[in-house]
Amino acid sequence: MSLDRAEVVHQNFLNKLQAPETLNIKDYDISDAGLDKTAAIRIFKSQLVSRHLDMIARKLQKRGEAFYTIGSSGHEGNAAIAAALNVDDIAFLHYRDAAFLIERSKKKPDTNIVWDMLLSFTASSEDPIAQGRHKVLGSKELFVPPQTSTIASHLPKAVGAAFSIDLNKKLKLENTLPHNSISVCSFGDASVNHSTATGAINTAAWTSYQENPMPILFVCEDNNIGISTFTPKDWVKNRYENHAGLKYFECDGLNIFDTYKVANAAQHYVRVNRRPAFLHFNCVRLYGHAGADAQHAYMSQNQIEAMEADDPLLHSAGLLIKNKMMTAPEILDLYDQIESEIAKAAEKAIKRPKLKNAKDVMASIVPPKRKALALENKVSESNRKELFGRFHDAQKEPAHMAKLINWALHDAMLKHPEIVLAGEDIGPKGGVYNVTANLHKNFGPARVINTLLDEQTILGLSIGMAHNNILPIAEIQFLAYLHNAEDQLRGEAATLSFFSSGQYTNPMIIRVAGLAYQRGFGGHFHNDNSFNVIRDIPGVIVACPSNGADAVSMLRECIRLARIEQRIIVFLEPIALYMTKDLHEEKDIEWSFIYNDVKPISYGQVGQYGDGKELAIVTYGNGYYLSCQAMKEFERKYKTRIIDLRWLCPLPEKEILKALKGCDNILIVDECRKTGSVSEELMTLLHDKKNVARHTAEDSYIPLGKAYASTLPSKETIIKQAKELMKKADK
Repeated sequence: MSLDRAEVVHQNFLNKLQAPETLNIKDYDISDAGLDKTAAIRIFKSQLVSRHLDMIARKLQKRGEAFYTIGSSGHEGNAAIAAALNVDDIAFLHYRDAAFLIERSKKKPDTNIVWDMLLSFTASSEDPIAQGRHKVLGSKELFVPPQTSTIASHLPKAVGAAFSIDLNKKLKLENTLPHNSISVCSFGDASVNHSTATGAINTAAWTSYQENPMPILFVCEDNNIGISTFTPKDWVKNRYENHAGLKYFECDGLNIFDTYKVANAAQHYVRVNRRPAFLHFNCVRLYGHAGADAQHAYMSQNQIEAMEADDPLLHSAGLLIKNKMMTAPEILDLYDQIESEIAKAAEKAIKRPKLKNAKDVMASIVPPKRKALALENKVSESNRKELFGRFHDAQKEPAHMAKLINWALHDAMLKHPEIVLAGEDIGPKGGVYNVTANLHKNFGPARVINTLLDEQTILGLSIGMAHNNILPIAEIQFLAYLHNAEDQLRGEAATLSFFSSGQYTNPMIIRVAGLAYQRGFGGHFHNDNSFNVIRDIPGVIVACPSNGADAVSMLRECIRLARIEQRIIVFLEPIALYMTKDLHEEKDIEWSFIYNDVKPISYGQVGQYGDGKELAIVTYGNGYYLSCQAMKEFERKYKTRIIDLRWLCPLPEKEILKALKGCDNILIVDECRKTGSVSEELMTLLHDKKNVARHTAEDSYIPLGKAYASTLPSKETIIKQAKELMKKADK
């Protein structure tokens, strides 16, 4: 039976301090470290508190009173990094950064971070950050947005937050983050190898390389192992020491004086130069990866004991004793005192209320509405005429969807100065389909950002900017490309309100060019007809216009939802309908709409074409367009109505049922795949109707060439399916 390594480390500390001459104290000149006695002891106390919180969490877990005991032991030197930073430097923290949070809390004397963390450990609904939904390190007043299992996914948004600081200043917007602040992001040495981390660090360096402000401090906490996989010797150092656009710093994370000195130099460099820096923090990992991790399965006893011998608390104690700041008995007394205080507080914390039902758990999935907003710009018609130029009068004539969305974006940016666009090729080129044409020219590169060709960067940039009162409208060039960065929505953007009880939000709109029916272009990667990956993310709204008029109204409603209700919206734009002008025959312009005549559409409001009661077609996007074509073929025989869903997630169930009232013969037309499409949800919703069928795309990818639409619903197949449905009804 293996020994409890936490107890071994604890006894080792006590034994060493009872015989302080056995401490292995490295020679270090503290004279120029910048830490006086008071500050050094304060940091050491933060380390001790962090250690005892780790220990009590493990004890409480054995009693079934605490959960998720991944700890910070071995990383406690990051308290010195917190001491070197300002309290309003937004910090996206590694899960081993309890000491950082504890030290930062001392810059806000009215906080009781120990009590707060115990409430988090015990999943109490009184936990001030997550209210029992997860054990997270976070605090609104300490500028620490909560992170959970941060395997690099938080780096892109930390970069976005850093970028927003100087952008906000340039745009003269109301800010959350002070103009002289920086963004801090910590992570482990194993995370360095994650594509998300390499992409985020590359983005920061790439931005700085072009002389653009990027005030971010990356902190790599290198304990030489990722769960059970060892990091090769000097890998992190050799990878980042000479990285273009990135200043490298390295410190001994076991030495609070060296850590403070180097961290102070690093933050000063970032703050003054507005350039990114990489702080390589060398430390150890104690107790294994998490509470249940049996590290003896992949490490030798000698390796385990060597790490334990490098306990940062022993190093700190030795330095304090050697420099006559504290005596060994004083340290032991302090250690015991903190242990006792935390143990007593823990017994109280386990008795505090817990979440009791689904309603309480889900209360913060949807963020709260804003209490106050910056005033909108007052826009006169002369302002608009100056902005649109020759296109101003064209807004009185019918136009296709791409042009109408472009005009809507122009008006939105003119009215709302906090809107910033971000995406690939959206600048001078105007996007692949010219939807963002002239926006870069009219609003400049600060508000229309040409990003790297990296979807994680686009979404991370947007999430980070939203932390600082900027309203991002991101563009993903094609739906298939969203899968490169889907975790930025699922794991970061959508969870922020949930894990912070609505205290932190990142309202944003993601415009995605998608769905199928492009003739002979691109195959699957440009004709992706599945958005199922977005549908199951709690709190995310998916909107899909089927025509230009709806696109304008729905985009305006999405902007309201983001600005006022702080929602995250995926705005799915059917590529094949961008340039579509006609419905039944060439030049009938029945699918062209006048911009100035657009009527408002509210969230959840469905569309309806026709009012027949014999047959109803429920559809969206290209399916609505094709169904309108098909309706002409059978409307004389069957009185028909077509319902355009518009809002695909969550489905507006009450509105759908209301629109179908009096109609029992229902055909669902879904251009997405049979498996995992919204048609499945609709079939469940309509299960009690007498005669319901669905017509979907095949479970296939989209081919290139003339066969592009062979797996998809068409006007002809919709007619066929409708006739078969009605034959069944006539029997």
